[in-house]
Amino acid sequence: MAEPAPVGPRFTVLAESVPAVMDLLGSAPPPACTTPEPARESAPAHILEPAPEFVLEPAPQSVLEPSPDSTPDSTPDSLLNAAPSGAPDPAPNAAPATGAERPFRSAFAAAPLAMAVVDHEGLVVSANETFGALLGAGLDELAGQPAADLVDLASDTRTRHAYGEVLRGRQARLRCARRLKHPDGHRLWVQVTVAPLTPGSPGVLLSVADISARRELQARLRHLKNHDPVTRLPNRTLFFERLSAVLETESYERGGSGRVGLCYLDLDGFKAVNDTLGHRVGDRLLAAVAERLTRCADEAGHGRTSTPLVARLGGDEFALLVEDSTGTEQLAELAESVLSALQEPFEVAGRLLSVSASIGVVERHAAGSSATALMQAADTTLYWAKADGKARWTLFDPERNAHRMTRQALVSTLRAAVERGEFALEYQPLVGMEDGRLRGVEALVRWRHPEFGTLTPNRFIALAEEDGSIVPLGRWILATACHQARRWQLDHPDEPPIFVSVNVAVRQVWDSDLVADVAEVLARTGLAPHLLQLELTESAVMGSAGRPLEALRSLNDMGVHIAIDDFGTGYSNLAYLSRLPVSALKLDGSFVRGFQHEDPEGAASRPSPADEVIVEAMIQLAHRLGLTVTAECVETSDQASRLRRIGCDTGQGWLYSRPVSPDRISELLAGRS
Repeated sequence: MAEPAPVGPRFTVLAESVPAVMDLLGSAPPPACTTPEPARESAPAHILEPAPEFVLEPAPQSVLEPSPDSTPDSTPDSLLNAAPSGAPDPAPNAAPATGAERPFRSAFAAAPLAMAVVDHEGLVVSANETFGALLGAGLDELAGQPAADLVDLASDTRTRHAYGEVLRGRQARLRCARRLKHPDGHRLWVQVTVAPLTPGSPGVLLSVADISARRELQARLRHLKNHDPVTRLPNRTLFFERLSAVLETESYERGGSGRVGLCYLDLDGFKAVNDTLGHRVGDRLLAAVAERLTRCADEAGHGRTSTPLVARLGGDEFALLVEDSTGTEQLAELAESVLSALQEPFEVAGRLLSVSASIGVVERHAAGSSATALMQAADTTLYWAKADGKARWTLFDPERNAHRMTRQALVSTLRAAVERGEFALEYQPLVGMEDGRLRGVEALVRWRHPEFGTLTPNRFIALAEEDGSIVPLGRWILATACHQARRWQLDHPDEPPIFVSVNVAVRQVWDSDLVADVAEVLARTGLAPHLLQLELTESAVMGSAGRPLEALRSLNDMGVHIAIDDFGTGYSNLAYLSRLPVSALKLDGSFVRGFQHEDPEGAASRPSPADEVIVEAMIQLAHRLGLTVTAECVETSDQASRLRRIGCDTGQGWLYSRPVSPDRISELLAGRS
């Protein structure tokens, strides 16, 4: 039989993806035909779940090896090979329908499912009205046409091969989803199923179901799942999908700069708007912010290969992802444009509202980076921007981050270090200015860290106050220092005993019974109360009321001396000195260092009269109030001479000794005799 002349195309097959749908998904389109993962037995079928894109079933034995008794004409289904009523018969040799065959022909013609019978060469033998209506073609035009061209089964190698296997009887069924274009211009998604008519019979049954509505619903549901309902921006889920895709090796190996940038921002002052004006106004403000951020992203992407992705990550947090960034300058310009865009007040619900933003900026090579590490760096940098004063952007600094990581490592091990006994005390002498004799020592704690070595108090005391571990650490310092002072007293009974000065944090006063702790330690060690001096910073003592003041008075009544440390650098409210149970002042080292300063040429140094006048006035005031004065950071003999001349009682500093071990203090006591 001669091959029929091809009929002019009545519709166009689109093998490519759907921009309108896939743009909503924010990701690359899936392949037209893919092999699905096997369904889990426990997962129930759901009408909203997409049909498998590509299913290929092996042919049963009866198809691969037909029975000798079965012939193409031995089944009523073979009658479907006859052309429907009103259409030219493409197979002149087909037998006319018998009475038993008419119901099958009627069902085929009236079926709401688009169906066509295809011979073993892949040509349409007959089709029903639904098939013609779906493709926008008459039945007479479809007869003799290659079915693969009608429903796009030949556009890719895999599908074309699978279709051929079904035609040759080597596979039982093919099912895949394709996207077609109707002659009137609209596009539709269809699910194509190709299956043998009956085992052993030539030809296959081609059925086509319109799944456009289902695909559109799936796209809408995914869009809702991946977008924020308030701002309509991509949400956290979609943002991390895009970020992970950018960081994949295949992504940056295809070309581009191979770098990625991120601006992570948090609105300053948004909580106040939300709390005072309500969530409705807050949501409208967020939507207005999203519009400005999107405008900034569009302007930043003008003339570049890609536009930054703007996403709302939750609350008042937003992110701008820059693919193939060109360096920190590009991210800095984007951050500056965002800050500028947010400066203008927002008109929301008849009000003018003002918010600013703190922005953490990270820019680095995509290779070797992960989404988690990038977001951690951005979150850290955002925290820096807020800590530095808000309404600004801050660039990620590896050195600053290393310090933060060290700090976090110390915080996480601090409390356990107290229990493991990783701390030790060193003692710095306090020397009488008049005779140079050892009068007392200040106990200074050291952390013998197994990883970072010996750490001085400025590295961890503030951390201990933050997490509360200063309370058990403070108890240990107090007990150890008092025990050592008593030991020195017993080892040198012929010498006047020296006092020990212990630093106390204000949180120890609030979070523990400091009075009871001191009483218990003194009773256990046998140290006289007047040989213990507790040092509190000026900012902690000044303004004390309630429990802290009661504790200080109880300690003073017990006979323990109270000293104000770093005096002159805090509140310096002299009125408190007459009401607080204080017995000593320790002048901050900045005053002593100010006794001398460099010439403009830096060639020599000479005393600063102003500092000397201030120190002398404080010493005279303290003496009038019955307080003793200790000068810290005495490093030169000239400083010591001038302090001695203006009446300072004791000195402490490297001129006399650095902090030393208890054994070295014992040697000093032995030498004093």
